[in-house]
Amino acid sequence: MTTTEATKPDTRTGTVLEVRGLGHSYGGPQIFEGLDFTVGKGEFVCIVGPSGVGKSTLLQCLTGLIRPSEGDILFEGKRVTEPPEGLAIVFQDYSRSLMPWLSVIDNVALPLRSAGVKKAERLAQARQALVEVGLSDVAQAYPWQLSGGMQQRVAIARALASNPRAIIMDEPFASVDAQTRADLEDLVLRVRDHLGLTVMLVTHDIDEAVYLADTVLALSGRPARVTAMLPIDLPKPRDQLSTKALPEFADLRAEVYTLIRNPATA
Repeated sequence: MTTTEATKPDTRTGTVLEVRGLGHSYGGPQIFEGLDFTVGKGEFVCIVGPSGVGKSTLLQCLTGLIRPSEGDILFEGKRVTEPPEGLAIVFQDYSRSLMPWLSVIDNVALPLRSAGVKKAERLAQARQALVEVGLSDVAQAYPWQLSGGMQQRVAIARALASNPRAIIMDEPFASVDAQTRADLEDLVLRVRDHLGLTVMLVTHDIDEAVYLADTVLALSGRPARVTAMLPIDLPKPRDQLSTKALPEFADLRAEVYTLIRNPATA
């Protein structure tokens, strides 16, 4: 069976996100076109592709932040025309997304405040989100008092505070060092498993994609198309040392690289 014919992992128990014939341009050449794929409930999908292929633009379409030029996006069966309820977003630049004059807990609770959630309830939800990311002991600190990795944990906690059913993440670990990146990868896997979340994550790092994903969605070409939805059948739970030492990990990494760089030969 080729990668383009591969089926979804057996763990899938329903479709959360469906993309049909998606295309987009900013008035010039098409960035991507004819994108068709689905994401199952509880599935972890990593999106990879060459720089400039349109990965971040795709995420903005999926989250309803921009309207695609053509095609449809359905989240839990409803057409996406604006950021849908139940879908949270984590951006790459955590330093700009956090308010330096607000405490950690107030940063986490901020979207709930904007949504009109009562103070006691939003603080309770924010505290629970901080527990999920291991930051309950710094709730009263300010972002500028924390390391970069801790600040990104705050950004993840803020996404979790609204009790989402799915999270979309745009290169969330690109601005931290290698050790912190590994810790954050494991954190996201633990949170996904504990809360049963559906996750879509854009990354330039092929090792990261193979390590995290149930499925790798590879984009390639100009305009970009889906080269493959590649199942990642590595043992769980994943481990930074033992998982990456597996021969299967190396094989999958090479296959993903080929899908991006030489899709015709994959």
